[in-house]
Amino acid sequence: MAQLGSIARDGAVEGYVRRALVTTYTDWWRRKWTTEVPTDELPETADGQRDDEVSTRHDVMRALASLTRGQRAVIVLRYFDDLTEQQTADALGCSVGTVKSQTARALKALRSSPMLADQEEQR
Repeated sequence: MAQLGSIARDGAVEGYVRRALVTTYTDWWRRKWTTEVPTDELPETADGQRDDEVSTRHDVMRALASLTRGQRAVIVLRYFDDLTEQQTADALGCSVGTVKSQTARALKALRSSPMLADQEEQR
């Protein structure tokens, strides 16, 4: 507001307002999407396969999140990172027996997960 007062004292209000209008119009014009073209036919839609993939991924992530931290770590290292039992044990700082038991418990929990059961029914 203080700046507007100095503009009014200098008598440059008209120039200030003109510049503000030009700048506002230029900003609007630059943002306007000019590549849109109206058509009679709608473009092709997705086939739905991508939606199924996203849904499956979401359900797997939710099922993994329901595991304990140790079980989740073992499953990710063994099956997503494709490590051996020994490599997984070394990475986690535990014994191979612990990796085996955590893997068995995690797989049992995932097999009985209602989130993944819904995915199996859809196939």
